[in-house]
Amino acid sequence: MELKIVRIEKPENINFILGQSHFIKTVEDLHEALVGAMPGIQFGIAFCEASGPALVRWSGTSDEMIALAKKNAEALSAGHSFIIFLGNAFPVNVLNAIKAVPEVCRIFCATANPTEVIVAETEQGRGILGVIDGVKTKGVETDADIKERKELLRRFGYKLSA
Repeated sequence: MELKIVRIEKPENINFILGQSHFIKTVEDLHEALVGAMPGIQFGIAFCEASGPALVRWSGTSDEMIALAKKNAEALSAGHSFIIFLGNAFPVNVLNAIKAVPEVCRIFCATANPTEVIVAETEQGRGILGVIDGVKTKGVETDADIKERKELLRRFGYKLSA
């Protein structure tokens, strides 16, 4: 077995979701879940088929996001993995809809951070072991950090003003 690190390549402000599924209809079901969760959403999906022709299957509503998804899925080449790039949405807007798709087994990460994917490769194929999402923790938040965090969430509209 050989361990590899695959860096997700994307613009700094673009969010993505990396997960694992189990069936070829994942691409269509994820597409339907995303457009149902947020009308007008811009996204690209790519799914690494794990048997048969073993192709990167893809769909989406944004050529730019589709291109990112296909490029990164091909770099991962890990069976039954999928990656979704979001152009005008945040993972929090669609994550529950994605997790509700029956063939979705797990979500590895949902982030805009720099991300490295730890991939194991054997003679049979590749699988995702985990992800490195962002940077190493730098400390514990202070009272000032808590105040700033709460203000940020309220500015974004995720929490009510108080």
